[in-house]
Amino acid sequence: MKHISQRDIAKKLGVNVSTVSRALRGLDGVSPILRQQIVQLAADQGYQPNPFAISLRYDTTHTIGVVVPDVSFNHYAHIVKRIECEARKNGYMCIITDSDDKFANEVDCLSLLQNMHVEGIIVCPSQETTDFSHLEQLKRANIPVVFFDRAPDVGISSVVINDAESARQVTNSLIDRGARNIAFLGGPNGMKQSADRKHGYLVALREHRIPIRKELVKCGHISFNAGLTDTMELLSLPEPPDAILASHGLLAVSAFQTILSKGLRIPDDIAIVGYMSDWISEMSTPRMSFVKQNLREIGTVAFKLLLDQMQGDDSVKNVVVNARLELRESTRKKP
Repeated sequence: MKHISQRDIAKKLGVNVSTVSRALRGLDGVSPILRQQIVQLAADQGYQPNPFAISLRYDTTHTIGVVVPDVSFNHYAHIVKRIECEARKNGYMCIITDSDDKFANEVDCLSLLQNMHVEGIIVCPSQETTDFSHLEQLKRANIPVVFFDRAPDVGISSVVINDAESARQVTNSLIDRGARNIAFLGGPNGMKQSADRKHGYLVALREHRIPIRKELVKCGHISFNAGLTDTMELLSLPEPPDAILASHGLLAVSAFQTILSKGLRIPDDIAIVGYMSDWISEMSTPRMSFVKQNLREIGTVAFKLLLDQMQGDDSVKNVVVNARLELRESTRKKP
């Protein structure tokens, strides 16, 4: 069914569109009888104002854009849900775009959102992104931008978890439970999130004077298949790891499945901890220990930082949300 427009109402009544607009907005300059006719016809025909037309007319869209690496991934879905909830409370609509964790797609997403005249953008950069000129260009165009989850040091406001410290805590916990050959599964070294988590892991090893074995550190592409391959290589070493710290949910799940497929027991033969959602931990057997991230807080803070910018605050704010280690059966202490 075609939506009726102000132009359609004006044509039916033989008046100017501007007259219809004034009547529907309750402005002066329209006779009471004509105003009643316009309002009545609009109600009868189911007229609804076009928010995009109004936005273009007044150069304000009340719309923000969100760019995520994978909108179907539970981790990002929870954050986006909270961003959308906070936006709606404040009278904004969200346009969600998915970069598929690819740099070229991210550039396209941001270009699309800019062309749609969004008032601000919240973005989690792809794991391929090492050139941030496209994001810096948005700032130069006075479009507010906020990073979440992954935040490079390029002078843009952000909200992340305590990546380095949480990884240090996880590694210390594994050491306390008897592990000495701890492997690290991470994303690209050029991605700050992965680099920070690896840093925390290495700091813990140094604190306990445990030699760092380069062959136990796997930093590459974040994907299920990459996790499978890297874990297979780790388990095939002459001296395989007795514990694994997986810095991403996909890597954690793939490592978990690979360990079991090799007939090894968790945690008797090898312990494992992942950065992941609690529901995934509950579905695994044995239940996997994990780093619990406050996704609601991340989403809430991300929108608040963007709203502050849209209201004129041009200061750069980098917020760190604390995560905590939740111990389950996959890291049971060795006797």
